[in-house]
Amino acid sequence: MAGNRAAAVSHVGKIRSNNQDSGYAGHELFVVADGMGGHAGGDVASAIAVNRIREADGEYQTAAEAEFALQSALIAANSLLAETVFEHPELTGMGTTVSALMRVGDEMAIAHIGDSRIYLFRDGELSQVSVDHTFVQRLVDSGRITEEEAMVHPRRSVLMRVLGDVDASPEIDTLILATRPGDRWLICSDGLSGVVKHDDLLAALATRDAPKQVADKLLKQSLDAGAPDNVTVVILDIADVARGDIVKEPITVGSAAAPLQFGEPKPTTRAARLPTLRLHPMRPATGPTHFEPQSDDYLDELIEEDERRARRRRLTWMIGLAALVVAIVLAVLFGYQWTQSRFFVGASPAGKVAIYQGVQQNLGPIVLSHVYEESTVSVKSLPQYDKQLVQQTINADDLAAARAIVDQLTDAAKH
Repeated sequence: MAGNRAAAVSHVGKIRSNNQDSGYAGHELFVVADGMGGHAGGDVASAIAVNRIREADGEYQTAAEAEFALQSALIAANSLLAETVFEHPELTGMGTTVSALMRVGDEMAIAHIGDSRIYLFRDGELSQVSVDHTFVQRLVDSGRITEEEAMVHPRRSVLMRVLGDVDASPEIDTLILATRPGDRWLICSDGLSGVVKHDDLLAALATRDAPKQVADKLLKQSLDAGAPDNVTVVILDIADVARGDIVKEPITVGSAAAPLQFGEPKPTTRAARLPTLRLHPMRPATGPTHFEPQSDDYLDELIEEDERRARRRRLTWMIGLAALVVAIVLAVLFGYQWTQSRFFVGASPAGKVAIYQGVQQNLGPIVLSHVYEESTVSVKSLPQYDKQLVQQTINADDLAAARAIVDQLTDAAKH
């Protein structure tokens, strides 16, 4: 027989003024929601969603039943968010991601929308189970950018799907996966996955620490990295009952753990509200935030903008490369001109005392000196000491100095 050991933690981060995340670790249900919509709505959205979805926490006969219950709970939460905006127009534009697990025996029902993530650690390997519903993920899937480029892409916060007042029938990813004792599941908001690297997640999850210790460790890593967004972590271990620490009381963290706070309902009419259920930007918030498409053509506009950015990057790279080549050519030319302003005295190939223009060193196969003037004096006719100096070359300050050296050597050869 196997059971669950779980933990949930949530933190406002180091930049945001309020926590718009919510998390839940229950008997069989585990959820993370990342709200958006600015200071006025993100916390409300995630709290409403988690409070509604956790009503589905319970035992189910089959994973298929749990999957359907999860999907129904998310749809119900979406409707509740739309109703809340209808009654509180000041919350227009609020929304939330949701990533949820429901344990049924040796299977796990999963429901997901947005860019919060679900990971599975098994047999020393960490895999991302959920797929981000973001603009940059579409670019990655289409091969336009790499995973590394997606981490720093200027549109990485653009969400294509969320729960909220933007779509009456949102598309929710659901699936059923097998699970077994020893598995460790992680659900987190992008305040963790967008800051802490995959290898660091793997290292933390690979320890034998209890779920609460692992969750605290991951939270600390995000805070140490600056935590520009709210951070919520839910850890679920599929463990033998004998090991203890089975979840007895559900844990709720983040906005859902506090009473909802928003203004009194403002009078409005449904007829005026329903036509505006379209994707639109969220209100700005302190620090990084999420946005959603404003129109049906928004994705095409973003792709066009990304292609323009790619062309600018290529042009910048080509200009930079050309400038580098020009700089190298100029450096070589100026360097060569400098070497040709230098002179030294040495032995010519014919064994005569000669004046060389250039420097003694060569640059690979490139010879940086040549015979400028050759005298009639044989190196062999020089005294032994002078002969060694000529064979080792004698530096001169200029051409006149080189000629003076040759005159001295000529006199030495006569004597």
